[in-house]
Amino acid sequence: MTAVKAAARGTDHDGRMSTRVLLIQGHPDPAGGHLGHALADAYATGARQAGHEVRTLAVTELDFPLLRSQKDWSEGALPPALEPAQQAIRWANHLVFFFPLWLGGMPALLKGFLEQVARPGFAFDVEKGNPLGKKLLTGRSARLVVTMGMPSLVYRYYFRAHSLKALERNILGFVGIAPVHETLIGMVEAMDDKARAKWLERMRELGRQAA
Repeated sequence: MTAVKAAARGTDHDGRMSTRVLLIQGHPDPAGGHLGHALADAYATGARQAGHEVRTLAVTELDFPLLRSQKDWSEGALPPALEPAQQAIRWANHLVFFFPLWLGGMPALLKGFLEQVARPGFAFDVEKGNPLGKKLLTGRSARLVVTMGMPSLVYRYYFRAHSLKALERNILGFVGIAPVHETLIGMVEAMDDKARAKWLERMRELGRQAA
């Protein structure tokens, strides 16, 4: 497979710069209704209002197995249910991930999704003499919107946001997606309506900026 070309930004009917945005909902609860779902809806609303193109992908709706071996990852076939996901990632030039912090990291379903999708030939190519390989998803930026029960400052400074750094450097950065920005939202169980409304407006504004 040839290298994925950087997705170019277009313009809307008013001549403003527009972005192709892919929203990846990583909450594993198929029932929905969580804050992360409302945040993604708010982001999509703001992005569409500003003339950006938006596609959405809910990982919990995809039927795929977990990888069991390195050989399966490097030589096995991509599950058919994930082919549209790869196409959507190739289409986008900005990806926004929404997920709750579980046991200090992303939910297992989202990690399994990324392991399946970020395969050789799509996300990177092996190059002789280059232990990091050739990045095939350059030209794309990302934002991580992460909800959690603890105060976000505790996660960022006491726990050093270790799992997010791994996601940013070892997965997204490894395949060329940069820059990666973070929105950490803590104390979600204690959040009142005023605070919730503030965060939803913040998401709409980020959507308008496609940032």
